[in-house]
Amino acid sequence: MEAQLSAQPNRLLLRIYHCYRVIISLLLQLIVIGGWQHVLWGTSPNLAFVASSWLYLLVNVLLAIGLPRPKHMLSVLVLALSDVLLLSLLNYTAGGVASGIGNFLVVSVGVANILLHGRIGLFIAAIAALGLLLPNVYLYLQTDAAVSGWLQAGSLGGLCFAAALLAQWLSKRSSLSERLAVQHAKSVARLEALNAHILQRMHTGILLFDEQCNILLANAESQRLFASPELVGRSIDHLSAELVDCFKQWQANPSLRPPSIKLQQDGPLLQLGFMSIEYGGKQHRLVFLEDLAKTLQQAQQIKLVALGRLSAAIAHEIRNPLAAISHAAQLLQESDCLQNEDAHFVRIIDQQAGRLNQIVENVLQLSRPRTLQGEASLIELGAWLSQFVLEYQSHLPPEQRLHLKRCQDKLHTQMEASQLRQVLTNLLQNGLRYSARKNNGKGQVWLKLYRREDSQQPVLDILDDGEGVPETIAAHLFEPFNSSESQGTGLGLYVSRELCELNRARLNYLPRPEGGSCMRIAFAYIKT
Repeated sequence: MEAQLSAQPNRLLLRIYHCYRVIISLLLQLIVIGGWQHVLWGTSPNLAFVASSWLYLLVNVLLAIGLPRPKHMLSVLVLALSDVLLLSLLNYTAGGVASGIGNFLVVSVGVANILLHGRIGLFIAAIAALGLLLPNVYLYLQTDAAVSGWLQAGSLGGLCFAAALLAQWLSKRSSLSERLAVQHAKSVARLEALNAHILQRMHTGILLFDEQCNILLANAESQRLFASPELVGRSIDHLSAELVDCFKQWQANPSLRPPSIKLQQDGPLLQLGFMSIEYGGKQHRLVFLEDLAKTLQQAQQIKLVALGRLSAAIAHEIRNPLAAISHAAQLLQESDCLQNEDAHFVRIIDQQAGRLNQIVENVLQLSRPRTLQGEASLIELGAWLSQFVLEYQSHLPPEQRLHLKRCQDKLHTQMEASQLRQVLTNLLQNGLRYSARKNNGKGQVWLKLYRREDSQQPVLDILDDGEGVPETIAAHLFEPFNSSESQGTGLGLYVSRELCELNRARLNYLPRPEGGSCMRIAFAYIKT
């Protein structure tokens, strides 16, 4: 016989069913012990009813203890069949449907059809209907009982089938609702995970805090901007006084645009945005932290693209006459008729032509888009810097020295080695030049590698003991064509910062209180 069993029995319903059967068994025992059978059913107590009531109690207690959580549908089928058969026996020994015990069969059939679907549930209903009808047939044949009991037994049998069909319909509706609820919960969970992923990947820092200014949510960008891996649970009062002042100004007048602030001395300039939202019946605040350096960089890139196209066109036009001038100067230098004074002027022409050619090369380099030349690799900064300083020192004159101080921990980052070498070469050249200018040709630069305690980022400081950078120039230090040197093009620091940002690092200038300059590279933090 084919049957469609329920996928998973309702354990709560089974526990209630066990308790229900034990309570019914105890009530029957109370009727037997108290001698109320004659009062309730108009029949005298008989040994068969007493024995069957004790059997019903014993079986129910054993099933409640032995099958508290049946794992297989066969166990549930045995449980339902035993209950229906024993109730049918009690119905017979109590005198038929007049005793009222048959009503308990309707309840048992309904519960069985919630747990057992399809034909097996209807089979249980059929057994119950037969258990109601057969005792009446037997009693009629043995004692000439009234035929009116047949109608009552037939009605209860019909109720058993009605209860079975209703229970199966309600069970299917409940299962369908449960599946829909589970699917909806999974969809909501996937949507929440997607929203959380999007929030964490956003390039705008986002903070959510309550009325007590305790942070409830912070994405990865806000953690980077605050240089703190743990922001949730902290109060904004302990993060930044400037942020709190801007928030109070916004509360006083939400129409005013908050000023831009810096959370750290060497951090980016941030534009703040505030929003009030209601969540869970309470007012919460959202803070948006937008890195203005990215906006300014995009605007600058647009200007540089237009400037680069114009410069490239002009540079190509300059190259042809410049090449002719340089070639003519070389021919003059090779001439035997050239006098000493004229040779001096020819060398000046050649030097200036070379300088112009270098400017043209820098302009053309500026107009080209900057990309990773190779694949960024995992670099252990301590070992890499030791090797780089050793090689670089070997090409320096004796009066110029490099000093490397590194922490004992292994610091890793993801960066293209050739571009890191280009950045450090440019920064060391600048540092040695300014140091030598102040110290009568004796230049020295200190490289200090360490890990920041707040954000765990590897940081490299390039320190010199030169004159430092004036404040008027420091504000535009990383802009192209900005140079205090008469022979410089003002592209070195601009290109160095571009290469750093291309590798998820950040290059900043910091003045030294004791004099000199500090160029700080904050590398991307890589967990190993």
